[in-house]
Amino acid sequence: MRVLIALGGNAMTGPDGSATPQAQRAAIEVASRSIAEVAALGHEIVLTHGNGPQVGNILVKNELAAHVVPPVPLDWCGAQTQATIGMMLLDALEPALAARGVERRVAVLVSRTLVNGGDPGFRDPTKPIGRYLPAAEAAVLIAHGQVWADRGERGWRRVVASPQPLEVLDAPAAEALLAAGFIVVAAGGGGIPTVRDPDGTLRGVEAVIDKDLTAAVMARALGADVLIIATDVEQVVLGFGSPQPRPLGAVSAAELRAHAAAGEFGSGSMGPKVEAVLRFTAAGGRRAVITDLHRIADALNGTVGTVVTAEESTAPL
Repeated sequence: MRVLIALGGNAMTGPDGSATPQAQRAAIEVASRSIAEVAALGHEIVLTHGNGPQVGNILVKNELAAHVVPPVPLDWCGAQTQATIGMMLLDALEPALAARGVERRVAVLVSRTLVNGGDPGFRDPTKPIGRYLPAAEAAVLIAHGQVWADRGERGWRRVVASPQPLEVLDAPAAEALLAAGFIVVAAGGGGIPTVRDPDGTLRGVEAVIDKDLTAAVMARALGADVLIIATDVEQVVLGFGSPQPRPLGAVSAAELRAHAAAGEFGSGSMGPKVEAVLRFTAAGGRRAVITDLHRIADALNGTVGTVVTAEESTAPL
């Protein structure tokens, strides 16, 4: 099968969320062992990943140096973190594959995701990123063209657009690498946010794209059979935080959609993951699974995690 695995933040940071180089390398080594298990089964693999903590580190550097050098724009942040995380995956995955006797190479593709330049978020950004700053420090960054919002006692925080992913522009390159036998890492952090101007020119923009929603778009473009959202919980839970939580195992897309409509899943946590698997199955994907990073090999046979089977509908993403 062709499998797309979307690695969550726990695959990129330490157990406490630490994003030091040492913690990132250790976490990626653990994730690579799970990925190697899937590769040993003979499946074609595409990987994508989050990059929130890594971009967060760059943003702090931007803030500290803003009086000396202009801040690095978010599309550059995305490209830098794709390459850095990709390099660590290369270094960790190749020995993990060799340890299992798997003769596969890994390729990292710095890749762009097309978004709508007319998205309302570009006119009225609302997605908060980075840390809170005092008004005087935020003013320096506002002078560089960034948008910051006053959050009262906590200080000021940057807000950006979070447009819907429309197309992974470099999916054809990923397809060629898959055909050549590579495990492909692509569209990290949701992809580099890119718009197409009226004359056809492509350019990066200041935005944040949800990586799980981009994973669904890429999975469709590459004809993936299975989408696995690898996170830090074994299953989706209804009534999370309540006295009677209910884990979801095998579930129809219609039932999962009804739970989402009822507000069961937080927009900043499980919500985008649920939406991604619903979009994937609605577009013809055979099966989607949300599960713990360490259970992804078991997830392929549908025995662990929240397993969502394909709908008869083939509505577009």
